[in-house]
Amino acid sequence: MKFGLRYCNTGRYTQLSAASELLQAGEQAGFESAWTVEHTIVPAGHASKYPYSQDGKMAGGRVDIPLPDPLIWMSFLASRTSTIKLGTAILILPQHSPVVAAKQIATLDYMSGGRILLGVGVGWLREEFEAIGADFDTRAARTDEYISAMRALWVQEAPAFDGKFVSFQDAYCRPQPAQQTVPIIIGGHSPAAARRAGRLGDGFFPARGVSVELLDIVKSTAEAAGRDPSAIEITASMPEDPGDIPKLAKLGVSRIVVPVTPMAGMHAPIANPDDVIKFSEVIDRYTDL
Repeated sequence: MKFGLRYCNTGRYTQLSAASELLQAGEQAGFESAWTVEHTIVPAGHASKYPYSQDGKMAGGRVDIPLPDPLIWMSFLASRTSTIKLGTAILILPQHSPVVAAKQIATLDYMSGGRILLGVGVGWLREEFEAIGADFDTRAARTDEYISAMRALWVQEAPAFDGKFVSFQDAYCRPQPAQQTVPIIIGGHSPAAARRAGRLGDGFFPARGVSVELLDIVKSTAEAAGRDPSAIEITASMPEDPGDIPKLAKLGVSRIVVPVTPMAGMHAPIANPDDVIKFSEVIDRYTDL
């Protein structure tokens, strides 16, 4: 079992010194990865309902914690660390130009020595899409196409792609990722997200707990697409009882992410870098699962 730190670009860790201390402690304790979140803006009084809270609201507004841009935050922290992987959980992909995002992510992977994990989702906040100038209603189709276009830029010698939303021919995009490509983890807690993970994902990260139904959808969709379901890595949130980690492993989970701030009402078992070091006992206990 691998372990990651979650919500790393929130709370006190929006400050570079605190974030550096957190991730350096993570490296010392044996954490594999550190994960960020994204919302460019959070319109006040938004009518769109946040799907992961009872009141339909999310943290990140005027009276809540700031959310620095995840890729910029990751670029700073890449220079302050050496082994821990840096991931987005998630980047709202249809709000970005796939060509620009591919360039940014490839550059970050190249300069970090191949340490980037790209978690993506379709988004839910219509008012945010409208403020950015991105189309909300086509976000799912755009996400699918953007993933394919970005991979073309990362792996093809003379990248070419012809889609409904993005098209380019012989469009050299250098440097390419140090990993040759960047693993793409599909985030979400819906059948549609599970199907997307089965078709296109290198991994799947259900937002709230692990649903056997969703994992079955990932597996069946992957098989229908001629893909190996076992190659799709499953990431899950840290259970309140660490004793439940072996149960998650039996379901196919290979990475547990541990919140470092109580985002969206989630319990944060890690409150400071000292807690990160203490968590090494849990990592040592379950690392061989």
